[in-house]
Parts: sequence; structure tokens; C-alpha cells
Amino acid sequence: MIKICGFAISNFYNKIKFVLLEKDIPFVEEQLMPSQDSELLKRSPLGKIPFIETEIGNLSESQVILEYLEDAYPEKPLYPTNSFEKAKYRELVQHLELNIELHAHSLIKGAFFGGTISEETKNNVKERLEIGLNGFNRLAKFSPFVMGDAYSFVDGIVWLHFGMISMITQKVYGEDLVAAHIPNVEAYMRLIESRPSIQKIAVDREKAIAAFFK
Repeated sequence: MIKICGFAISNFYNKIKFVLLEKDIPFVEEQLMPSQDSELLKRSPLGKIPFIETEIGNLSESQVILEYLEDAYPEKPLYPTNSFEKAKYRELVQHLELNIELHAHSLIKGAFFGGTISEETKNNVKERLEIGLNGFNRLAKFSPFVMGDAYSFVDGIVWLHFGMISMITQKVYGEDLVAAHIPNVEAYMRLIESRPSIQKIAVDREKAIAAFFK
């Protein structure tokens, strides 16, 4: 059985959990934090989370794990079979995580943990987020799912990252930059939230957040 190891608040942890749930792959969870502890380094090469443990070895890096799960458990596909379409799915995820989420991530300490953010940083990050979100619109379809009429792994990832980015930007800027730049995103988020897998992740994440701040 697969074991997913990491922190249930992390979007990168939850996108793996989302795929495990959608594909009906049996799994167990181990909650742990990243560290340079020698025992953890035996399991994850940089002490990073998330990673998975399988009967044949461990894997780290969330996108690598998703592609392994798709190849190893093809019965319920979450990727298209066409090579170019598959690349377009990966393109959108990489754009979302590198050109949008990564910039928003730099605001987390200021948004939720009492850190300070300079006006220069606020302005620079806001500009990068707006550029990234506008670029996202050029890649996405939302008809009704993000890549077209087929539900896929991308939808769970978009739901996770958009939710986090919305919260951060409301805290820092007093404005939801996702809603401001992605047309009809509220209806899309509600559509994805109707999935049982997403509902479970949302419940488990809220419990993890409450435990963390407690």
C-alpha cells in the first residue's frame, strides 16, 4: 500500500492525496514536517515533503509522483492519452505553480504569521501575480473544466492553488486577485468542490490547520 508522507496543509501534499482518492488507490498517511534529520534524509533525499513510500521504493517531487500514479494505476485515467494534449496539461500546471503560486507563496509569512512585507515586495508580487493570472486565462478553457469538457488532475490542482492564492491576496491586498482576473472562477470552484475527493481534502485540511495553530 502507498504511504503519503507530509503535511496536510500543503497544496503539494494535497494534490497527491487528491489523485490517490480520485483513482481509488489505497493509501495511508503519515504526517511529518520537512527537516534535515538523518532518518528523514534516508526517506526523502533533501528532507522535503511530500513524498510517497511504495513497495518498490520512495518517490519525491509532487509532479513526478502524479505521473508515476497515472502510469502505475491506469484504470481511472486523469491525463489525456494524446501526447500533445498531455503536454498542454503539464504546461498549465507548471505555469500555475511557477508563475503564480510561487510568487504568492512569498507572501505567506506576512499574510498569516505576523511577518512584514515591504511595499516594494507587495507591488512587485502583485504585478507578477497579475501577469501570471492573465497568462493562465490564455491557457485555460473552463468549459466547464479547466482544460475542456473532461475532468482531470489539473482541476484538483487549480482548486488547491486558487484557494490559497485567493486567501493570501485578500489578506495582503484586501482584494481577491484570482476573482479579479479569472472570469466566473467562483462557479468553477463550486463545481470542483462538488467532488467527494475535494470535500474530504477540505475537511482534513481544516483539521490540520486547527491542530497547527493550536
